[in-house]
Amino acid sequence: MQLVSIITVNYNHKHLTEALLASISTLNAYKDIEIIVIDNGSAKNPVPIWQQLYPTINFIRSEINLGFAGGNNLGINAAKGDYIFLVNNDTEITPALIARLAETLDNHHEVGVVSPKILYWEDKQILQYAGYSPMNYVTARNRCIGLQEKDKGQYDDKTGPTAYAHGAAMMVRKTVIDHAGLMAENFFLYYEELDWIERIRKAGFKIWVNMQAIIYHKESMSVGKKSALKEYYMNRNRILFIRKNTSNLTTFLFYFYFILVITPRNIFHYLKQKDYTFIPLIFKAIWWNFTNGVDSTKK
Repeated sequence: MQLVSIITVNYNHKHLTEALLASISTLNAYKDIEIIVIDNGSAKNPVPIWQQLYPTINFIRSEINLGFAGGNNLGINAAKGDYIFLVNNDTEITPALIARLAETLDNHHEVGVVSPKILYWEDKQILQYAGYSPMNYVTARNRCIGLQEKDKGQYDDKTGPTAYAHGAAMMVRKTVIDHAGLMAENFFLYYEELDWIERIRKAGFKIWVNMQAIIYHKESMSVGKKSALKEYYMNRNRILFIRKNTSNLTTFLFYFYFILVITPRNIFHYLKQKDYTFIPLIFKAIWWNFTNGVDSTKK
């Protein structure tokens, strides 16, 4: 049995992290684990209290918000496990989850990353993720398979390769990181796991989904269903992802599509919804990509 390092990142949502830790305590099929919690610069430091409540858990405090990638990288660097399970703190684990994901890596050495089936916590019969379709690099669009469908077992025989793992829950073979490196921290928020998966695949590893492993996700609770933060980074990083992972020609075609199709469409949507403050953010996202290299650390 391989040691599994479970890593989660907390940012101003102490109650969510505590609910996740409670669900981890229900694991009944896999005991060889370590738990690492990163507090990513929360306004009120919860670590001293947590250290008293959970003495067996490794808590690491960052005084600044390092973003999704930076927070997880901090945990990965501290991890001792052969397998690393990166999981959002707004999730709840099912008892057999870790065992089933670890079994995938045990039995399929070509697999570098595996995600579970993800269901919405609010309605545990509704799918969020059953795999991803391949990316269209000209439009930077792909499809989340099963999204918002009622789970009738229609994808349960689809355990196997998928285009991308899901950032909310993914188990990574530690040796993969030796070949592909850590997540790129210049994304800060959104698209970092897609970029990471691109590098992992180019390093020769396969990406799988295990439909017999289940987790529940309280989607969008960390930044809200609609926020300026989300709008900016989703647009900025969509462009950055294409710049980092495609040819110059494809990047040019994507810019053409983004500026002439996506930007007017988004502006129309913002006007319709009276989200006027979002309009300058899309131009800020475009300008950031024109004025920063793909490895820039500037936010």
